Amino acid sequence: MQQLVKHFHTQACPTETFLSKSPGPCKEAQARLLNDERPRGQRHRIIVNIIHSSSDYLPKVLRFLNVAFDSSGDCLIAGDHQGNIYVFDLYGNRFNLVQRTAQACTALAFNLRRKSEFLVALADYSIKCFDSVTKELVSWMRGHESSVFSISVHASGRYAITTSSDTAQLWDLDTFQRKRKLNILQSVGIQKVFFLPLSNTILSCFKDNSIFAWECDTLSCKYQLPAPPESSSVLYKVFAVTRDGRILAAGGKSNHLHLWCLEAKQLFRIIQMPTKVRAIRHLEFLPDSFDAGSNQVLGVLSQDGIMRFVNIQTCKLLFEIGSLDEGISSSVISPHGRYIASIMENGSLNIYSVQALTQEINKPPPPLVKVIEDLPKSKLNSGGLKMKVTSGRVQRPAKSRENKIQARILKQDLTGNFENKENEVSDGLNKKRLQILLKGYGEYPTKYRMFIWRSLLQLPENHTAFSSLVDKGVHVAFLNLQKKYPIKSRKLLRVLQRTLSALAHWSAIFSDTPYLPLLAFPFVKLFQNNQLICFEVVATLIINWCQHWFEYFPNPPINILSMIENVLAFHDKELLQHFIDHDITSQLYAWPLLETVFSEVLTREEWLKLFDNVFSNHPSFLLMTVVAYNTCSRAPLLSCSLRDDFEYFFHHRNNLDISVVIREVYHLMDTTPTDIHPNGKLDAFVALTKGQYPVFNQYPKFIVDYQTQERERIRNDELDFLRERQMVEDMQAEVDQQRVEDEAWYQKQELLRKAEETRREMLLQEEEKMVQQRQRLASVKRELRAKEMQLQDATRRRFLKLQQDQREMELRRLNDEIERKVHMRDQEIATTAKDLEMRHLELESQKRLYEKLIEENLAEAEQACLNADWRIQALHKQRCDDLQRNACYQEVAKLLLENRRKETEVLNAMVGEGAKKWEEAKEKDFHLKSEKKASALSDASRKWFLEKELDDALEHAEHPYNTVPRCQTGQAASSYVPRTSQLKDSSEVDSSTHISLNQRRVQWDTMEQDLMERVRNLRQRLTAQARNRCRTPHLLAT
Repeated sequence: MQQLVKHFHTQACPTETFLSKSPGPCKEAQARLLNDERPRGQRHRIIVNIIHSSSDYLPKVLRFLNVAFDSSGDCLIAGDHQGNIYVFDLYGNRFNLVQRTAQACTALAFNLRRKSEFLVALADYSIKCFDSVTKELVSWMRGHESSVFSISVHASGRYAITTSSDTAQLWDLDTFQRKRKLNILQSVGIQKVFFLPLSNTILSCFKDNSIFAWECDTLSCKYQLPAPPESSSVLYKVFAVTRDGRILAAGGKSNHLHLWCLEAKQLFRIIQMPTKVRAIRHLEFLPDSFDAGSNQVLGVLSQDGIMRFVNIQTCKLLFEIGSLDEGISSSVISPHGRYIASIMENGSLNIYSVQALTQEINKPPPPLVKVIEDLPKSKLNSGGLKMKVTSGRVQRPAKSRENKIQARILKQDLTGNFENKENEVSDGLNKKRLQILLKGYGEYPTKYRMFIWRSLLQLPENHTAFSSLVDKGVHVAFLNLQKKYPIKSRKLLRVLQRTLSALAHWSAIFSDTPYLPLLAFPFVKLFQNNQLICFEVVATLIINWCQHWFEYFPNPPINILSMIENVLAFHDKELLQHFIDHDITSQLYAWPLLETVFSEVLTREEWLKLFDNVFSNHPSFLLMTVVAYNTCSRAPLLSCSLRDDFEYFFHHRNNLDISVVIREVYHLMDTTPTDIHPNGKLDAFVALTKGQYPVFNQYPKFIVDYQTQERERIRNDELDFLRERQMVEDMQAEVDQQRVEDEAWYQKQELLRKAEETRREMLLQEEEKMVQQRQRLASVKRELRAKEMQLQDATRRRFLKLQQDQREMELRRLNDEIERKVHMRDQEIATTAKDLEMRHLELESQKRLYEKLIEENLAEAEQACLNADWRIQALHKQRCDDLQRNACYQEVAKLLLENRRKETEVLNAMVGEGAKKWEEAKEKDFHLKSEKKASALSDASRKWFLEKELDDALEHAEHPYNTVPRCQTGQAASSYVPRTSQLKDSSEVDSSTHISLNQRRVQWDTMEQDLMERVRNLRQRLTAQARNRCRTPHLLAT
């Protein structure tokens, strides 16, 4: 079980306490860092001192080994020698145990792309990537054969360089694969390999003092720094680079620091540290939000455990952290420069507040040095570059055009004090008497105001110098002034443009000052008829009343606004607290008044009255006026709660008596303490010099130079653009000519296209005609096909009707034949009956004798004769019917052959129609085969019936006597068969011949059989009647 025990430095307030938490072995360590109960504005050097100890029976201190900040600067990770990795959230005031690696970490770094990931180099020579949120292992990278002591991450977060004593390896953090490996001789050794900030360059430093720069993408060598001077025996071990990547600081086992200019690729300065420093263990530049990456403060950690911060330009020792009792082992500075995290020699972790340590840096710079002593020129050597770190005035080397070093020592004025001449003005006027007059009347007479102002400001009226500035013409920055500030009066616009251009030619910063037109406009409007006086008034105002305004350029003067805020906090804490509660800063309630010099909130008379007092007093009077304006307007300001209301208030005129404000300003000037009074921060009034205007360079020159370079680049780009536009115009002319030719060609092509379209339309019309003809042909074919089908239907109907008529004619003929045969049989029966009656009379005598025999034999003989006759007639009839049927069958066969012939002709005619007729031909063929099959079945049934009847007749003919008794016995039964049974027999016969395809044919056959049955029954009845009549005894004798 482990815990973090937090302690404050001895200088910390007793009200500040820390909350400690002891997590269990299975729980993650997470707790608050501190419980800050002090006021927010109170700052101390050490924010927190963290001691990591175990909670075992024998508690011991766990030493922190490495620490690293993330890109935001508000969060850091620290690892101890047991492999525990903690994340400290300075903004959220919490810490969290994120990983237990079980082995000591040798280097730490955050992943700049994925903010929650961090890299850890471990004692087993491997590098692991963890996620601080999920606490999971992201990747495990191996490849080093010795301990990794440095991890450098590219600004894009895509690559990382890990360095050990024998090799350096480049890793791709997207795939966590090794991209390149740097191998060197074992005798040379690597000191450090790292990325230059905000650059794509890799810097490799070796133990033989050789330094190479490599391109990250191609890994080609860009340059190599020359060897240091022979007189310098420093072996480089530690390195640091500014945020802009222009200056490289190198040090080792010496108290000398070498500063290299990476752009010029040469050593430009050697800084000698105090004699207490024998070796340099760590170097790191202190970032600043307003230096644009050209860091000026360098932290130097020496062998005594003290980290000294030195200004590399002034070589002045600013502050130091650590002590001989509590030495620093290593230190890291946050990217935004707010915190310094130092690992102490006892293993604890101290976090310092840079704001409390850099009070010296935050002060405004001293005024311009006026006495300059040039030392003799010397050649490039370490003695000419060497500068000692002191607490005195500025020392800096200067380069001549011959690349020789020229040292200049900036000294103070030899007298030590300036003479107090502020009460003496030109033209015999006395400033004190003017101030008494001003306090009595509140303002100067309107008639003499301009004269008094010129006397108070001591304007030199340098006509020649002003003419030279005006002759330079309108500055590029103010060519389009009328677009941004549309002024109705063209004269006033020209005067404003000339005045601003003269100011821009006088000092380069005024070409980039956005509020300069607002600052100069009221004076331009007041002195529009005398441009020289207008320029000098504005220049005097800038030099004296706008002191330190441009130190944080292009940002507002934070130092001036801080002075105003301090005075307001002293005189009206309630109003300031109201501003703080509504997030209103001095950039809203003070800066709009200063940048417009109250011209937006005051009328002309009020503004003139105010500046009568401003020009008659110390330059701090203007700052006090801002405070007085706020305090006199506290009632409406306290009633405001919206930001828009505050903005409107400080940009528009308000109901405020300027006399009351001026009296309040004098009251503030008298009652403000000296420690916060602007009077001590601002210099006394200094008039413009005669003959030539003084040099104005109280601003960050590198920013203005950069903007000037950017403007020059833009101007060159514009010239290039004009040249390119001329080329484009020439090309446009050629393009126009080419377009004319192209248009002529296109016209020809258009005519050809139209002709082609005409031909295509003609072809389309012809194709449409062909399509119409094809459609008509198809319609004719369809009509022909329909007519053909109609003809086939008509032919089929005629054929069926013909068959029906033939059947009907055959049926009528059969009926007539049957009726004729019945009539003939009736006649024959009547004749026979008569004959029998006559013979009955003749044989009546014999009847009695032979009655029994006659009865037996006569009946049998008669029946046999009748049956024989009937069968003979039936056979004859059947033969006749068969002949007739055969004739009919032959006719049907002829018709079928004729039909087949016609169908063959139709098929031959329809072969040309294509595949569509093939299906119809198959269907017709199928129907034809079906009809043939039905006809064959019908013929087979008829043949089978006829053969059966013929067999029966033949059998009866062969055995007539055997069949007689059967016929006789069946005669009586058949005589009594009812008609319904006959109909039933006919229906049974009809059902037996149902296999025929044509139903009518079956009906005809059924009717024929029925008629034959009736004839048979009729003959049997006649035979029975004859036998009954012929029962006489004398028949036997005959």
